[in-house]
Amino acid sequence: MPDNIPAALDHAILPGIALGYAPVIDRQRAVTGTRLTLVPLRADAKPDHAELLAALSATFPNGGAVLSPQGEALLAALLAQPPAEPTTIEVPAFFAADVAHSDALTALKGAGHGALLKGLPNAPLPSPVAAVFKQVVLEPGQTAPAGMQAICAGVRGADAIDAAFNAGAQGFIGWPMDGPYEPVAGIKAEVAADLQVIVELMSRVDEGEDVERLEQTLKRDPSLAFKLLRYMNSAAFGLPVEVSSFRHAIMLLGYARLKRWLALLLTTASNDHSMRPIMYGALRRGVLMEELAAGSMQERETKDEMFICGLFSLLDHMLKAPFEKLLQSIPVPERVRQALVDETGPFLPYLQLVQAIEAESVFDYRERADALMVGAAEINACVLRALHKAAQLE
Repeated sequence: MPDNIPAALDHAILPGIALGYAPVIDRQRAVTGTRLTLVPLRADAKPDHAELLAALSATFPNGGAVLSPQGEALLAALLAQPPAEPTTIEVPAFFAADVAHSDALTALKGAGHGALLKGLPNAPLPSPVAAVFKQVVLEPGQTAPAGMQAICAGVRGADAIDAAFNAGAQGFIGWPMDGPYEPVAGIKAEVAADLQVIVELMSRVDEGEDVERLEQTLKRDPSLAFKLLRYMNSAAFGLPVEVSSFRHAIMLLGYARLKRWLALLLTTASNDHSMRPIMYGALRRGVLMEELAAGSMQERETKDEMFICGLFSLLDHMLKAPFEKLLQSIPVPERVRQALVDETGPFLPYLQLVQAIEAESVFDYRERADALMVGAAEINACVLRALHKAAQLE
């Protein structure tokens, strides 16, 4: 990935906050946005508000983010001065019920921002405040008040998503994966036909076959060829010239760097709509692991391999098979195999840190960050750059 990142994200930021993120999923399993959770690491943490606003604007330049600040001081600061771009702010019910915040909440709506009520209030909210909220974040089994849409959160897994929507939820915040994929008895897992060409091409690149034979393989699926070239010509890739053909791409990239883009293609080419949240997560894992590698001054080869490791870390869910079986047919670097199959090796601690960030688990976050000897400010910069770059690739 090039370093074409906004200036607000090119340095360590917000040392007193742990950032987490999760997709916002609609009933069609499309990802409609990203919820960014901001957790103060100390009770007395006072983030630089101007730096926070600049970072949010750089990460979500078109708005649309859902911010979930944990801690009353941080929430009050964001309500008093929200980002310039349209943003939805998640507000706990007890906070919304406090009349001291009524003016700030009603002003939020007037300025074009949204508000998401978190939990059920003990008593009806005052009418002007209640009018601010159209949706409420609930745990399974809770019922939304009349006139409000339920958004389910607090659980993980594909079954939990299905249950939430079957119970009437209009949206879901969280992850469809919950641990490694567990094979279902009686179901034979095979690589889908529309992904076979990519797997074959990855194998041929890994074996160093000549360009002509690689081109012939890719021509069997023109839509994949088009998508690969679109990736390479995206702003996130940052090549100095436009890539006009697969042959041209190999001349510019070489076989080693081409592998990462075929890996990206494999994890984003599924036609299964239920896989869209998984693809969202895989792309961000890949870019985030690459950013963490860059922050620790790793060499180019290591960055590319860590990108593939994060990207493939959800491949078991996508292709409905355990890694041990999948990676027999899909070529990956040895350090990637160690992390995904053996759960060992130098990439595993980085993958575990990414998983802690996704889970918004401060305890695991601290433990993983300490193990890697990396601070929250550096991690935050990596998270925001990864979210920004991943959006450019979609």
